Order: sequence, then structure tokens, then C-alpha cells
Amino acid sequence: MSDELLHRVGKPLDEQAARDRAAQVSVLGNPDTLRVLSALASGMSGAEVAGELGVDSSVVERALHSLQLTELIRQEDEAWVPTVNAWVRFGRLLSSESLNPVAADPPVTALPRAVTTVVADLAYKFSSTFSRETVASYVAQSYLLLSQRTRVREHLLTMTARYAADRLDALATAQGLILRDTPEVLFVCVQNAGRSQMAGAFLRHFSGGRVHVRTAGSSPALAAHPRVTAAMEEVGVELWGEFPKPLTDEVVRAADYVITMGCGDACPVFPGRRYMEWDLADPLELDDDGLRDVRDDIRVRVLALLVELGIGAQDASR
Repeated sequence: MSDELLHRVGKPLDEQAARDRAAQVSVLGNPDTLRVLSALASGMSGAEVAGELGVDSSVVERALHSLQLTELIRQEDEAWVPTVNAWVRFGRLLSSESLNPVAADPPVTALPRAVTTVVADLAYKFSSTFSRETVASYVAQSYLLLSQRTRVREHLLTMTARYAADRLDALATAQGLILRDTPEVLFVCVQNAGRSQMAGAFLRHFSGGRVHVRTAGSSPALAAHPRVTAAMEEVGVELWGEFPKPLTDEVVRAADYVITMGCGDACPVFPGRRYMEWDLADPLELDDDGLRDVRDDIRVRVLALLVELGIGAQDASR
């Protein structure tokens, strides 16, 4: 394993954390218990599980007891739901889908020659994870997706490199090739120029790097919006050169939490992820005061999300 991958595994578990994790792994080593947790993650009630899985109710009761003891489920409005530990640590165990690399159309050779430089750089970066052909496919598709939507042509290659690298990183996470000790959160709105960008910036800021954040749009804008950047700078939070990015399957599959904002059914739903919908007006359709109201609402929601994730907010006084 490369030094980069070793670094991404995170710090070793302390004794108590290792005992807790081992107990959870032991519980999920029982196929019936894993199936019950998967059923709860799909939205079934405890009463529906036995019939859906074709098992005796006593099997479900034992599974629920084990899952509760190891803090993998909790009661919410008289229903059993997976905890943050279940989503973040074991969410992908609850899914049966596979993920294959995309194929480029057209091939890299049909694109500007400078794109080959991006391929070479990322092929080196991901040499221990993906073949050069896979990297080239993602770079080519990323270039095409962005070139159709951006008006900032002078930054297109830089944006392609960042976008393709993030997609390859997401693919590696979804396939279990990269291990992380932080939750993965994806924010999705329509343009990826307002709500999702603000939410991502707040979560990066308040989590202090303890949450891995991605954003995307179901119909991305042509460029980042200066009103959003200015509104965030008013509260001391910067967007750090973010740009609108098209939503792709691998970033959804890599996420533990997928939070959508007004994009309807555009976001694909995969098992083993925690989906949340934040009902927020599009700030770019509002005046400056309205935009600030949405910004402040997002700030409150992000702080509540950190509480759910069990992560204390940094600099929350701002």
C-alpha cells in the first residue's frame, strides 16, 4: 500500500473504540442481523421486516436487540432507524449494487492535446488505485461535462483536473479502495452555485476537516455566483475557488449522507446512504436580504447536522 493510502486510513483506534467497533462487526457478522439493518436502512418499519425478509419475528426481535445494544439503531418517533455509526461505518455493507468505471466517448485522443497532461498527472497520482485507461476515461468525460457548461474557458483544464480527481477519489471510496475515518457528506442542489456551495463551505468550516464534503448540481450553472461568495465572506467563510459541478453516480455512491435541496428526483438513490431533503428557497432568485436568510438557515442546519454526526463545531460563534 502506498504512503498516500496509508495516510488516508487515519489514526489507530484506541482500546475502547476498538472494543466498540469489534462488537458492531461481530453483530453484523450474523447475516440475519445484517439483513434486518439493511431493511431498516431502506425505510421499512420493524413490523414490516419479518414479512419482507421471510424470517420469523423472533429472528427480527433478536437482531433488533443486538443492533440496539451496539448502538447501530435508535428509536425515532416509535420507529427503529440506523444511527450515524451504522450509516458512516457500515452503510456500504447494506448495498448490493456494483460500480464500474465509466467509458470515455470520445477518447482522450479526440480532445485537446493539453488534456493528455491532466491524464498523465492523475494517472501518476492514482497509479496504485486505477489503471491509466480508467483515469483517461474519467478525465475525458469530466472535460466534456465541464466544457458544455462553463463560460470560464481559461480555467477549463484546471477545473477538469480538480473535477476528475474528485470523481476518481469518490470512485475509490465507493469501491473500498480508500479507507477514511471521517463521514462523507454530499450536498446537491440544482445549480450547485448557491445552496449546496454554502452548505459545503459551512460544513468544511465548522467541522475543521473532520467531515469529507462534496457538492454537485443536477443542472449546474455556468459559473460560481459572486453574490453567494460575498454573502459567505460577510460571515467569515470562504468558498475557496469552488465551481459548479455536474452530479455523477460515483459521488453519490461514495457518500454516507446525501443532502438534497430542491433538485427533485434528479439525485439517484442507492441503498446504504442516509438521504435528507432540506426545503430551502433558491437564494439566487431572492434579493440580498433573502439570500442572507437562506444562508443563515443553512448555517443552522449544518450545525444541527454536526450534532447528529457527533462532531463538535469549531468557530460556531460566527
